[in-house]
Amino acid sequence: MKVVLFCGGQGLRLRDFSETIPKPMVPIGYRPVMWHLMKYYAHYGHKDFILCLGHKADYIKKYFLEYEESVSNDFVLRGGARAPEMLATDIDSWNITFVDTGIESNIGQRLMAVREHLKGEDTFLANYSDNLTDAPLPDMIDHLHKQGAVASFLSNLPSHSFHIVQSGAGGAVNRILPVKDAGIWLNGGFFVLKQQIFDYIRDGEELVLDPFDRLIKERLLTTYQYPGFWACMDTFKEKQVLEDVWLKGKAPWEVWKRKGPKAAAARAEAAAALSQGRVVVTA
Repeated sequence: MKVVLFCGGQGLRLRDFSETIPKPMVPIGYRPVMWHLMKYYAHYGHKDFILCLGHKADYIKKYFLEYEESVSNDFVLRGGARAPEMLATDIDSWNITFVDTGIESNIGQRLMAVREHLKGEDTFLANYSDNLTDAPLPDMIDHLHKQGAVASFLSNLPSHSFHIVQSGAGGAVNRILPVKDAGIWLNGGFFVLKQQIFDYIRDGEELVLDPFDRLIKERLLTTYQYPGFWACMDTFKEKQVLEDVWLKGKAPWEVWKRKGPKAAAARAEAAAALSQGRVVVTA
C-alpha cells in the first residue's frame, strides 16, 4: 500500500529552530522526524512512499540521494576497507517517489498532483509528515473497510495543559475544565483513503474542509479514535521533548524496536510527559 507524505509546507512555526531545514527534516536524534514516520509505516509493510515536495525540496532530495546507512545501523569494516559491511539497513527495501507539488499548494492540491502515481491503488495512506504515534496501523486500515467509508483518519485526545471555559452573560464562568477532559478529539493526520477520494476534491480545495464535508453528507467519512500516544513536532518546544524521550530510549513511536513490557513502559513515559504539558498537541 502506497504512502503519500505531504512534506512541501513552509513550517513557519519551526523557523526559530532553522531557516534552512524544512520541517519534516528537523531531526530527532540521528534522523529527521519524517524518517521516523517512514520507519513506522515500513514496520507494517508499507514501503512505497510518494513525497509531495515544495518548500526546500532540494534539501529533502539531497538527503535521500546521499543517505548514509551507517549513521543509524551497525556495520563491520574489514581489512581497512572504506566500504562498510552493513549488519542492518533502513531504506534498502523502500521505494521513494519525489514529486514537485508546488511551493504554495495546500494539502488537497498536493494530493491531486500525485494522483497519477496512485493509479491501481484501491486504498492508500497519507500523512502530514511531522506527527508520530504508536497506534496500530493495521487496525486503522481495517476500520476504514469495516465502516465502508471513502476516507478515515486517526483522531487523538488533546494533551496540553490549556483549560476550556464555559461562561454566561456578563462573562460569569459556569465551568472550567482541562481541555483533555472535555471529550474533544483532534485530527491526528494519519489518513487512510480510497481511490474515490479524488472524486470529492475540487480544484484548489483543501483536503480536510470541503471534500470531507461532502463525505460527511454521504456518511462516507470515519475516524479511528486512539487515546494512546500521539505527538506533533510543530514547535521547537515539541522538538525538544521528543528528542528527550528518544535520548532516554523510550520513544513509543519506535514500534519496530519494542515489544511487550518495554513498549508499555515507553507509552507510560510519553504519556507522563504529555500530561505535564511538555508537548503541545495541535490539530
